[in-house]
Amino acid sequence: MKQLLLVFFGGGVGSVLRYLVGKWLNSTSNGIPYGTFLANILGSLLIGIILGLASKNDSLTQSQTLLLATGFCGGFTTFSTFAYENHVFLKSGDFTSFALYTIGSFIIGFMAVFAGMYLVK
Repeated sequence: MKQLLLVFFGGGVGSVLRYLVGKWLNSTSNGIPYGTFLANILGSLLIGIILGLASKNDSLTQSQTLLLATGFCGGFTTFSTFAYENHVFLKSGDFTSFALYTIGSFIIGFMAVFAGMYLVK
């Protein structure tokens, strides 16, 4: 039960923070979802740092890892919004934004995870 509460609390905090970042950076005028992009990239960097710390000399406990990686990063990042935003790009015929957003998110997201793990090495 404790593990579920840790994931629940971390996910709630992460989701609220993602909502605030999206409200701050996502613009209806230009349609570019900078808030979602930033949340996903920062979340990728953070999960790299967190899991790097967890595997390095057991620097984090299992409870801390659940709270931060599974809970917070899971709530902060969002694949469903990313998929929806790409659907909107395709539906509107904006194939350039679709390609840039999708490719950029994957490449920079992977690089952020590796960078986070490298930083705690």
